[in-house]
Amino acid sequence: SRSHCSGIQGDDNLQSMIVGTVMRKIKSRTWKKQRYFKLQEDCMTIWYKSKKAGNTHSTFSVSDVETVREGHQSEVLLSIADEFPPGRCFTLVFRGRRGNLDLVADSADEAQSWIKGMRKLIENLENMGESEKLDQWICEWFKKADKNNDGRMNFQEIRVLLKMMNVDMNERHAHRLFMTADKSQTGTLEDDEFVLFYKMLTQREDVIRVFQDYSGDGQKLSLRDLEEFLRDEQLEEVDGVQQLAMELIERYEPSDTAKMLKAMSIDGFLMYLASPEGSIFHPRQQSLYQDMTQPLNHYFISSSHNTYLMEDQLRGHSSVEGYIRALKRGCRCVEVDCWDGPNGEPIVYHGHTFTSKILFKDVVNALRNYAFKVSEYPVILSTENHCGVEQQRVMAQHLNTILGDKLLKSTLDGKIPVSFPSPEELKGKILLKGKKIGGLEESLNGLLEPEDSLTGEVSDEDEFIQFNSPSFLQKSKQRLSKELSDCVVYCKSVHFSSFKHSRIHSKFYEISSFTESKARKHLREAGEEFVHHNARQLTRVYPSGLRTDSSNFNPQEMWNTGTQIVALNFQTAGVEMDLNDGLFSQNGRCGYVLKPDFMRMSERRFDPEVPQNREGYQPLSLCIQVISGQQLPKVNIKESSVVDPFVRVEIHGLPLDQAKQETRYIDNNGFNPVWYDTLRFTIHAPELALVRFVVEDYDKASRNDFVGQYTLPFSCIQQGYRHIHLLSKDGTSIPPASLFVHVRITNLV
Repeated sequence: SRSHCSGIQGDDNLQSMIVGTVMRKIKSRTWKKQRYFKLQEDCMTIWYKSKKAGNTHSTFSVSDVETVREGHQSEVLLSIADEFPPGRCFTLVFRGRRGNLDLVADSADEAQSWIKGMRKLIENLENMGESEKLDQWICEWFKKADKNNDGRMNFQEIRVLLKMMNVDMNERHAHRLFMTADKSQTGTLEDDEFVLFYKMLTQREDVIRVFQDYSGDGQKLSLRDLEEFLRDEQLEEVDGVQQLAMELIERYEPSDTAKMLKAMSIDGFLMYLASPEGSIFHPRQQSLYQDMTQPLNHYFISSSHNTYLMEDQLRGHSSVEGYIRALKRGCRCVEVDCWDGPNGEPIVYHGHTFTSKILFKDVVNALRNYAFKVSEYPVILSTENHCGVEQQRVMAQHLNTILGDKLLKSTLDGKIPVSFPSPEELKGKILLKGKKIGGLEESLNGLLEPEDSLTGEVSDEDEFIQFNSPSFLQKSKQRLSKELSDCVVYCKSVHFSSFKHSRIHSKFYEISSFTESKARKHLREAGEEFVHHNARQLTRVYPSGLRTDSSNFNPQEMWNTGTQIVALNFQTAGVEMDLNDGLFSQNGRCGYVLKPDFMRMSERRFDPEVPQNREGYQPLSLCIQVISGQQLPKVNIKESSVVDPFVRVEIHGLPLDQAKQETRYIDNNGFNPVWYDTLRFTIHAPELALVRFVVEDYDKASRNDFVGQYTLPFSCIQQGYRHIHLLSKDGTSIPPASLFVHVRITNLV
């Protein structure tokens, strides 16, 4: 832990953070309380307490903080903007679904100290290598357990600590290692000694086994040994394999002697296997690798439903933060429900429910600020519009003034197009999806009269409202303002009558939305038609209005039809969001993934129910040996309990490919369980399949507890010996938890 603080002497910001600062913690306009904040000596933990709460205090780790926002950049701080100037305000944004921490310092200088200091600490963490991160993690545990803060622990205390770390181990074995690690022979371990003890404890027998198989002398891998391993096991391309072996030694071998010998020690080998290159996800496919010049409807698009909600849709809290979070997760299609608000300002909330309300213009501001932070490809703003003509004009005004030239106002070349432009051509643009008076043709030829807004009646298809009030069952007509209608270019919302009708009459820029149940019905009755329709037009599918808990449906079912905009509740964790994160974790996380070619051709037919009939059909066999797990997080808070882990591998794809298999469970070991269990799958449409690894804690009496998961597209898998770095329920990382597997993919003849 000392290494982490090495740069601190010369850094005034960190120095003053260590001294500590009194700041106001703000929860609302009325809840503003003074707290004393300080950075601990480890430069990893922030400690804070209230002035009068006696000894009670709270802490959080710097590694939990994702980013620092300066000024009035959260709703809470905006609500007190009149009271405190932006220079004194900042927000700490946490990973996952944890709420923000809004703070006001006594002076702009103090705020700057914390803003710059926190940013430096976050940057240090991001630049840390895997081995430093591991040491860091071990030290954090050591500190948690060192109750009297004297930096040393006897064997009894170490046993308690191991339980906390999810290790249930043989007492005699642990004691032997304890004696060996106690170099100073004081009967206690100090922090460096504990790191040594921990490393002996976590010696990777499974990796040593592989190492010995390929090592000529059992001591090291020569350059030739390593090449053979990379070629035969990892299936790296033969011609570049010598170059790759050299690079891996350069990058991961800690011993200079081994480097000089062009060889790799067991330590270097383990470092390589734990690195991004040793990961199951092919690094090449993590960057932007797909063709981005095809028409927009040829891509799956990461899409959110009820983006303004932070929780469920009956009583949930509406918040601009919902938009910021979704956009930062790579979402490219967000939704607003607009209603007439007081003072002529349209508001956004879930109609006819108790959710709180936010201003439409605040949402548009968040779009301007966050739309292109993680991806430069276009964002679709999907509107569900319940405003009268007056406030529709205000909406159009906000879109124009706030977004400026980010808002797409006309077709790209001013001509009448016959198909969509590409994500590449639409970079940096926000597209409005909504109702439109007439079509692109009329508006481009200037055939619409200004007073057409009076006749611009469009039918409303908001099913939730019809579902809630019988008077809506006859299609209500709604007048549309010409100004707002003009903002809709490539995404005109229309009512869907049938695939046949669309094939004959529809324009490519007309988009229909289905609830999940309607989409399932079409899939059952006309799967091939559905795929064909989506080769020409965009479709949006969203969760049923009955899901008042904001749960999600399985998006895979909808991707199987080629549906581009599969809208999920981003705020709800679970397997559905894991699949969404999994599909969009490729291609630079830009929010667009190219559909397989058999879903893009209007002349070729593809039926999701019978993939065997398609041209170029080649089923594959996937064989996964689940070898071991490392440092699995604890699920139960109870001191005494340790997990009994097992691994489930799930295939999500076409109906024919849906499958899951499990390993045995291991009693009482979340620390280094070993399985060596082999699971086999047949995959008929690999281009559409996702693979999800789930670790659960076996419980014979009740439901198994979730421990961690990792989901990736089948097409992004690297073969050979690979580590899988597990994610939490929220989709955030939980280092150093991992699985070690061996993967083989072969053609089924």
